[in-house]
Amino acid sequence: MNEIITTQKLCKTFSNGGVQQHVLRNIDLSIYEGDFTVIMGASGAGKSTLLYALSGMDKPSLGEVTFAGKNITKGTPDELAVFRRKNCGFVFQQTYLVDSMSVLDNVLAAALLVEKNKKKAAAKAKEVLKAVDIEENLWNKFPTQLSGGEAQRVGIARALINEPKLVFADEPTGALNSTTGKDVLDVLTKANENGQSIVMVTHDITSARRGNRILYVKDGEIAGECQLGKYVSGDKERHLKLRDFLGGMGW
Repeated sequence: MNEIITTQKLCKTFSNGGVQQHVLRNIDLSIYEGDFTVIMGASGAGKSTLLYALSGMDKPSLGEVTFAGKNITKGTPDELAVFRRKNCGFVFQQTYLVDSMSVLDNVLAAALLVEKNKKKAAAKAKEVLKAVDIEENLWNKFPTQLSGGEAQRVGIARALINEPKLVFADEPTGALNSTTGKDVLDVLTKANENGQSIVMVTHDITSARRGNRILYVKDGEIAGECQLGKYVSGDKERHLKLRDFLGGMGW
């Protein structure tokens, strides 16, 4: 299995009122191509900090992150921005769509960062919107006219448009009800089945079941790991295995 990301002695420290707070502690980790990796842990454990360090959105205090063969801890902000544009897609709890732009233009704008031919970019944007089940009658609507689930699926389309090596998702269903959350998870699962690598932070066991690999972060360290294999809907053994693992982690 090919590694996309490796970390060596990854540390992140913040200063809070003169007191050093160690959020990540000497993490050695590999993220593999084709995996749906889920990061779990209690609030404040360092889940999102780890995700941002892996993607180059945040610099570690110590240690190294190698992403697609490049040591991204040594890059300048401009270099990292270009690197992320080509290699990363991001899905957050909030969609951060531009309210003054249509659904299609939100996705097209992301495509044009890489594909300079507008006709090709527009065709690709339409293709990926269809792939995440956004129907054509919604393409000219504005984000404020969408449901929460629709907006999040547009956000996923934007994350997938440039065929990134890895999609990072930070609590993508955190602001959604169970029905629309399931729709969003179905889209991410389908993308993974089509070969897309995903790293997702979540506190929700239903969302976590979609992953084949679960990492549990505790006090800034990887406290445990659970391999679930390929996701199959309705697999009760999968749920029990994950529940037992999380129980053992003190979740």
